[in-house]
Amino acid sequence: MPLPFVAAIGGFAESLSAHLTSLPPLARFAIALATVFLIPPLSRRLKLPSVVGLLLAGVVLGPHVLDVFGNQRPIADFMADLGKLLLMFYAGLEVDLALFRQSQRKVVIFGLVTTTIPMILGAVVGWWFGYRIIPAVVLGSLLAPHTLLGRPIVAELGAGRLEPVIVTVGATVLSDMLSLVVFAVCVSTYEQGFAWSVLMVQLVEIVGFVLLVVFGIGRVATYTLKKVEDHEDAFFVLLFGVMALAGVLAAVVQLPDIVGAFLAGLALNEAAQNRPAEEKLGFLANALFIPLFFVVTGFLIDPGVLVRSLLENFWLASSILLAVVVGKGLAAESTGRAFKYPPAARLTVWSLTLPHVAATLAAALVGFNTFDPQGRRLIDDRILNSVFMLMLSTSILGPILTQRYGPMMADAYRRRGDRDAHAA
Repeated sequence: MPLPFVAAIGGFAESLSAHLTSLPPLARFAIALATVFLIPPLSRRLKLPSVVGLLLAGVVLGPHVLDVFGNQRPIADFMADLGKLLLMFYAGLEVDLALFRQSQRKVVIFGLVTTTIPMILGAVVGWWFGYRIIPAVVLGSLLAPHTLLGRPIVAELGAGRLEPVIVTVGATVLSDMLSLVVFAVCVSTYEQGFAWSVLMVQLVEIVGFVLLVVFGIGRVATYTLKKVEDHEDAFFVLLFGVMALAGVLAAVVQLPDIVGAFLAGLALNEAAQNRPAEEKLGFLANALFIPLFFVVTGFLIDPGVLVRSLLENFWLASSILLAVVVGKGLAAESTGRAFKYPPAARLTVWSLTLPHVAATLAAALVGFNTFDPQGRRLIDDRILNSVFMLMLSTSILGPILTQRYGPMMADAYRRRGDRDAHAA
């Protein structure tokens, strides 16, 4: 390609970026709304999950390509945080409680397995590439938690109340909590040395937090919701407020706010089900906040850095990705067989646990800014860039696989239900 032509393209890109950056806030908001409106149907025409389309749109509109919204975007980030919380709040709110109670043992088993296997594989990868024990264990802890980017897909399929999905949602919360406990202990040990007191305090805080949200705030909010059930506006605001409060309290005990949002949804499940205000909040979440969460997540991805990292640290990045794919696959396959799930359900569970975005990214950034007494980072540039590559690849691969295997799972359970009905 002739150099003048390349220079012209570069100049045009810089001019376009400068123009977009200077747009007034209302124009940027209009672009965001147009993205949320146009990308999902376009993605479906291209046979891609709408989640993937929104993520890619975020990459293009983000600060590393067109830079429409700039690096400082407090309003967009706040709306995306609300979308992330609402995603997990509704995961708890829409759980079939009877099935969830029956599946508690399976939730704990799968949560432990889907945390332990990727964590061990990640630690082995870190040790193999020359990292000391604590950074290697931290790398493993980054590979354990996952983000349910594919949950809207199974919800659209009407499969959100199937047991494999409910078990996966519950295991997500358990996995986030366990991996972040390991991460917090590693951070403290790296900075100051190991202390049993730190671990015990962390565990006591987590248990106290869960009991407070489920049995304390949940019961008070349930009582209040019954008092205002005839006032939709108050019901709506109270649902929103309980979710936000639980998210804030989770952050106090160094857990992701999405854990608090899920527990709040679980605590209010029976009180809020099928209420007009709950349905309106769900409509607002699915129409605006949750899609914006996916778009803003795309802002975090720098294609240039990812390509450069992949070229410079190909084996490390590939090994980390392989550890996640294999680790989550082994967890889904082994527990799925033990629970007698059909093959399509095991593959769907695997696809749901592949995306690594929220907890992984937050922990990675904290680790990057953590230093030992000699001034060495807990997580270096190589691991951080590999995490960005992991985030991009799994956030695209996971929903695509969910779109493929989710309908197969729904059909398998539909046929199983038909056989049970005929047998009865």
